[in-house]
Amino acid sequence: MPEWLMPPEEGFTAEDLDRLPQLPPHTELIDGSLVLVSPQANFHTLAISLLESALRRFAPSDLRVRREMTVTLGKRQRPEPDVLVVRADAIKGPEQTDFRPEDVVLVVEVVSPESELRDRERKPQLYARAGIPHFWRIEKDHEWPVVYVYELDPATGAYVATGIHHERLKVTVPFDIDIDLTEIDRL
Repeated sequence: MPEWLMPPEEGFTAEDLDRLPQLPPHTELIDGSLVLVSPQANFHTLAISLLESALRRFAPSDLRVRREMTVTLGKRQRPEPDVLVVRADAIKGPEQTDFRPEDVVLVVEVVSPESELRDRERKPQLYARAGIPHFWRIEKDHEWPVVYVYELDPATGAYVATGIHHERLKVTVPFDIDIDLTEIDRL
């Protein structure tokens, strides 16, 4: 067993993700524990591709779209959203491995069977606590994605649902977006 699988007594830290040798790609840090990603189903990959390409088309010039990069939310929290929208000035170069929560405008999680609890409960709690203003959760409903849209309520510090989108995602925040979700069939 690799030595890096054994956590230190106080748990792993956000910095450890950049220092641990032979760490598998897309490893996240949640509550001081490493979360290793399982192989993803075709739906997961297609949903990420659909959202990433559409968000790139609609994002204003001061924002950038990234996929599968971590956000350092605290000493023991460094989740990896499937898609992120970040401020353009937060891009530091090709060696960058993470973003700060204040640079993130939107995080998107595509739910997989192995990540249901994390994507539906724990990660939204962490993102909201860090002040990320927008969160979307994507789930599979028959053959198409369903997008659950949330916005941070500044009074409570928690996300509130602002819509559930089937077949078409049309919103005005964080910017004007209009995505035909059935396009997933053509990817």
